[in-house]
Amino acid sequence: MDALTSLGRWVDATRFYEMSGGRLAVLPIARRARLGVEASPPHAWGFGGLVAEGGVTGEDVRVMFADLDLWPRLRWSIRPNALLTAAWEQGVSPQWTPVPRLAHVIDLRGGSDAAWARLHKDVRKRVRRAERLGVEIECDTTGRLVPVLHRLLQRSIIHWASSQNEPVRLAQLRARRRDPIEKFQAMATHLGSQFRLWVARHEGRPVAANLILQGQNAHTTRLVMDRDQAATGCATSLLEWHAIQDACRAGCGHYHMGESGSSTSLARSKERFGAFGQHYFEYRRERLPLSVIDDWARSAVKRVVGFKD
Repeated sequence: MDALTSLGRWVDATRFYEMSGGRLAVLPIARRARLGVEASPPHAWGFGGLVAEGGVTGEDVRVMFADLDLWPRLRWSIRPNALLTAAWEQGVSPQWTPVPRLAHVIDLRGGSDAAWARLHKDVRKRVRRAERLGVEIECDTTGRLVPVLHRLLQRSIIHWASSQNEPVRLAQLRARRRDPIEKFQAMATHLGSQFRLWVARHEGRPVAANLILQGQNAHTTRLVMDRDQAATGCATSLLEWHAIQDACRAGCGHYHMGESGSSTSLARSKERFGAFGQHYFEYRRERLPLSVIDDWARSAVKRVVGFKD
């Protein structure tokens, strides 16, 4: 929350609850006061939702929604941890609209040996090939390598704009709003060693980067690569494997690989690392049909530019 609010667009509106029996719960949520919008978390900041002592229950979720329903806002949105689907479905208020989502998660129980066994044989081959090619892996917890991540991200944006038939300037504008370099610098400043930026180099040149936010679980925040480099594919596999091993050593329960959307190829790629698909819901409440208008506008722009999704 400190990293998010340091950028100036959002303020901390976190809510605190004491449940029956004295259990404590917190809803980390940010507010754009002038717009009357609250989000847990805002778009492109990962997962949010309720956090509670002993784990979130359906009753905790019901109490939280009963509170939020009392407050008039132009728009609320909550994207909870995908693994807590059952509790959220039990407690959701009928005033909120569930939006289907799909994320992929690796269960780290059993440690590195079990995680290695769950890797698809092709992934294990790519890891070994990257090692033979001399791919070097470095982990930064200070933010020193953020410019490397951002440069790779910019190259990735140009690649995807070309493949999707999107004007490069439009793609860069969207990316600058979603992921300014200051965002990653703020994460590094406020998260300390929980900010773990992995970079893969081949022959001294950065070919891939993987930003992990690590607590009781590890969350892949941005995974980017230079697709023009021949060694990128196997280097990315080695990079991901190092991050998985690191999460195992830290005692993380799960390794979240992020949203997969409707992309079957992306889902298949994550499943090769031993991840399972987890269907869940984002929850929204709007006084005006903002999401409908936004979807319509995006679809209209895509039709005009001939966007290939």
